[in-house]
Amino acid sequence: MVLFLISMLFSYLGLSVFLEFNLFYLVYSSIDVVFYIDWMTCLFMSFVLYISGLIFNYSNEYMLGDIYLKRFIFLMGMFVFSMMMLIVSMNLVSILVGWDGLGLVSYALVIYYQNVKSFNAGMLTALSNRIGDAAILMGIALMGGAVGSWNLLFYSDMKFLFLFLILAAITKSAQIPFSSWLPAAMAAPTPVSSLVHSSTLVTAGVYLLIRLSEFIDSQMLNILLYLSLFTMFMAGLSANFEWDMKKIIALSTLSQLGLMISILCLGGPNLAFFHLLMHALFKALLFMCAGAIIHNMGDTQDIRLMGAQIYFLPFTCMCMMLSNFALCGIPFMAGFYSKDLIAEFLSMSAMGWFVYIVFYVSIGLTSSYSLRMSYFIFFGDYNIPSLSSLSEKNNLVMNKSMMGLIFFVVFMGSMFSWLFIKTPYFIYLPIWMKLMTCFMIVIGLIIGNEAYYLKFYYLGVKSYNLTMFISNMWNMPILSTLSISRPFLFMGKEIFKGLEHGWFEYYGKMGLSSVLIWFSKMMQIYSFVHVKVYMLMFLFFMGLILLVF
Repeated sequence: MVLFLISMLFSYLGLSVFLEFNLFYLVYSSIDVVFYIDWMTCLFMSFVLYISGLIFNYSNEYMLGDIYLKRFIFLMGMFVFSMMMLIVSMNLVSILVGWDGLGLVSYALVIYYQNVKSFNAGMLTALSNRIGDAAILMGIALMGGAVGSWNLLFYSDMKFLFLFLILAAITKSAQIPFSSWLPAAMAAPTPVSSLVHSSTLVTAGVYLLIRLSEFIDSQMLNILLYLSLFTMFMAGLSANFEWDMKKIIALSTLSQLGLMISILCLGGPNLAFFHLLMHALFKALLFMCAGAIIHNMGDTQDIRLMGAQIYFLPFTCMCMMLSNFALCGIPFMAGFYSKDLIAEFLSMSAMGWFVYIVFYVSIGLTSSYSLRMSYFIFFGDYNIPSLSSLSEKNNLVMNKSMMGLIFFVVFMGSMFSWLFIKTPYFIYLPIWMKLMTCFMIVIGLIIGNEAYYLKFYYLGVKSYNLTMFISNMWNMPILSTLSISRPFLFMGKEIFKGLEHGWFEYYGKMGLSSVLIWFSKMMQIYSFVHVKVYMLMFLFFMGLILLVF
């Protein structure tokens, strides 16, 4: 609450605080800690802290009976601290501290349930994010060698540096071709998914791009625009063929991240930030509701094994429907104010028909998979085993945490547009373009309705390969794991076997030790037998040393 009020004050007064602490000088480099605090920083931190507080409370009941609950809470706390470090930093080294902290703790949380699936998902998550970490390290090396400082604000003309930062951002925000780790990370406990997909980890890349958007070259932004558009479309299409509830919501996050980055590339960083905050609210609530349903269902995540939940878990279903409405951009929900403004802003940008069509089709797909999931969970046939006990009395603490987000999911969009958008956006469009968002939402709802009743059986039977191609995210997991990792792993094995245990061993440790043993034996022979020769060699070496020095 304090940070929210401070952000309002900073916004009205146009204030920003720049703090720089010099730690020490190393050769010709200055090691500084740089913090940049403005209304955007304080507002994002207030959202992260509020959502994480509710999720901590939620975890106490969701993880009840876990003998390592304290460890789990500490890991979540480290996660939030790493995100805070990333939000306030404008120095590349301190950014890396938060960035690497997020990657490390996310790996520890993804493998929290210690099984083969979690292990594979954890390795995929860690190695994908490691590419971005390596890009930031290369940026640190580049800046250290070129200017001797890592302060991003004062060296905004290094275009090659921002190429590394964009690579880091698209790995952390899971844009194509690094999209496969995001659904795989659903192996983590649901409170972790709620925190990761709302306000931490995946939003870190978008936040970094928002901060650096003024300095990025227009050609890089064009490439990033098409990557984000394809990610948005691919995620929306895949979610319509997915059966795992958590993966559907994860693909929905991927789609929304693509929407944020695409509008950022068209020159609307404040709009991207607006949608980032609104998405954090309704996505946290959506994951909390999904967790409550999974908790009641005995850890079942397949939506085909659910149905008629509205009669047994009415409050949870109401919260989930509200967050779905906000996700789809139903008028006057929180998501509507940001999403509709983004859609109209894009309509005014002269980027061609291709961008326009892909963007609006992706918006329609969002409504489609949301309605399909809702039908299967809330209104479908009762497919649950008959001896199940479904009751909301079992999860009162979780319900209280969800209640903390309902008000903001409904009203925060209008509150933000009144409080923080000081200059109103004037968007002049023809009536058919103005209503295009609502029209695509309705089309998406019709497709989602058909997807439920037909269940895509016809498409699945007639073109099984196409269905598998779409549901597997255009074969992204296979392309980004087996095809890339196998040659490097094979090369590493050969180098380890041939060099490390081969030539290096022969000419390194073994060869050097044998030469030294031979030399010491010869010296011992000379010292024992030929004293004159030994003294002559000693004088020769001493003369050589004096000559050199």
